[in-house]
Amino acid sequence: MSARQRRLFVCSNCGASYPKWMGQCTSCGEWETLLEQANAPEVKNTLTKASKTGSILTVENVYATESADEKENERLHSGFPDLDLVLGGGVLPGSVTLLTGQPGIGKSTLLLQIANEISKTVPVLYVSGEESAPQVRARAIRLASRITKRNALALDFASSNSTNDIAQTILNGKYKFVIIDSIQTLAVAEIASAPGGVSQISNSGNILIRAAKATDTAMMLVGHVTKDGALAGPKTLEHMVDVVLNFEGDRYGGFKTIRAAKNRFGATSELAIFEMNERGLEEVVNPSAALLAERQNVDGSIIFSAIDGVRPLLVEIQALVNRTTFGYPKRTASGFDLNRLNLLIAVLEQRTKLMLSDKDIFINVVGGIRVSDAAADLAVCMAIASAAAGRKLSDDLVVFGEVGLGGEIRSVHAAEKRIGEAKKLGFTAAIAPRTIKNPFIKPARDLTAVLNVYLR
Repeated sequence: MSARQRRLFVCSNCGASYPKWMGQCTSCGEWETLLEQANAPEVKNTLTKASKTGSILTVENVYATESADEKENERLHSGFPDLDLVLGGGVLPGSVTLLTGQPGIGKSTLLLQIANEISKTVPVLYVSGEESAPQVRARAIRLASRITKRNALALDFASSNSTNDIAQTILNGKYKFVIIDSIQTLAVAEIASAPGGVSQISNSGNILIRAAKATDTAMMLVGHVTKDGALAGPKTLEHMVDVVLNFEGDRYGGFKTIRAAKNRFGATSELAIFEMNERGLEEVVNPSAALLAERQNVDGSIIFSAIDGVRPLLVEIQALVNRTTFGYPKRTASGFDLNRLNLLIAVLEQRTKLMLSDKDIFINVVGGIRVSDAAADLAVCMAIASAAAGRKLSDDLVVFGEVGLGGEIRSVHAAEKRIGEAKKLGFTAAIAPRTIKNPFIKPARDLTAVLNVYLR
C-alpha cells in the first residue's frame, strides 16, 4: 500500500491521529475513541508550480475597506429581540451560526420558531438528519397552531444525511436561510468513516460553509454536546463558523439562556433568557421580577444583584444548613461552583465564629440560573450564615460583593447597573463594598461586621 493510500486512526474526541490503533488516545486520555479512516490526499504546491510556468497567481475580488458592500441593514430578524441582540442585531446574510445545547432543552423548537419568523421575508429550508420530514412537519404544525393559528409554517422541509446533496441545494440559490439539524448526522460521500467522526464533521462543515458563503445564504447548524457540556467533535468546527451560541439551562423546567461564546458580528456579553410553555419558547421580558415572584423571606434566603454579561439580574440564593449524620459533612451546590463554595465555607469558619465543620450545607440558585459572578460571594456567605443562625435579612435589601480570603469585602464591576436593577424592583438599599460611593449603598467592610449588623 502506497503512502498516499495509508490509513490513519483518528481520535473522535480531540482529533489526534495515529499510524496504528491504540486502546487509549495519548493526547486527550479517552479510551476507545480511535476510528480508522483514509489518509487525506496530498495537496499540490500550486505556488511552486506557478513559478515554474511563469504565471502569476493573484487573489480575485480585492476591495478597499470603504468600498466593500455594507449588509448590516439586511439582517434577518429572529422574532426574539434579545436573541437578535445576542447575534449582534439579527442573522446576517452569508453568516454561519452554530447552536449547541443539551438534548431536549429546546433547540429544535427554537429553530422552528426562528424559521417561522424569517420565512415571512425570505425562503427558508429546514433540513433534519435525525428526523423524517413528516416528523418535523408534525411538530411544526403543532407549533403553528399555537403561534400563528395556521395549519402549517411557511417553510420547506427535507430529511437528508448527505452533505453533498445539502450543499448542492444551497448552491442552487433558492433559499436564503437554511437550518441543519444536526452537523453530527451528516456524511460526505468521498469519506468512508461513519457520521459523527472528526473527519466527517470537519469536511461537512467546510463544504456547507463554503456553499453558504458562495450564495450569501444565512445558515444555522445544530451541534451535539458531550456529557461535560462541551461541543462534540473537532475544535476546528468552532473556528470555521461565525457565531457559536450556547443554549443552557435545565431542560425539565426553569429559565433557559442563550449566550454567544463566539461572535464575529457583535459582542459576546449579551444574554437572552427564555421560558418554555405551551406556545413554545418565549423570551422573559423581566426575568428579575419572574425569579422573585414566589420568594418567601425566610432564613437562608438572600437576594443577589448579579451581572450576566452586561445584563443586570436579581436572583435569589438559598442556603440550607443541617447537622450531618455522617462523619464527613456534605456540600452541594446547584447553579454555583462547588469549589468556590468550599472556599467560602472555609473563610466563614476562619474569619467568623460560625462552626460549620459538622454541618451539611446546600446552596441553590433559584430558577435554574447558573451564577459565575465573583460578586455572588457575599450573598452566598450571608445565605449560609443566615441559615446556620436562623436569622433573616430585611426584605428591602439586596447583596453583592466579592469576599477575600481575609474576610474583607472587595469591590466589583458594574455596581451602578446592579443598583439600578435593584431600584427598579423596589429595593431600598444594597449591602455592598464600602469603596462604592452611592447613597443607595450600605457599606460593608468585612464578613464579621456584615453578619453582626444585618442578620437579626
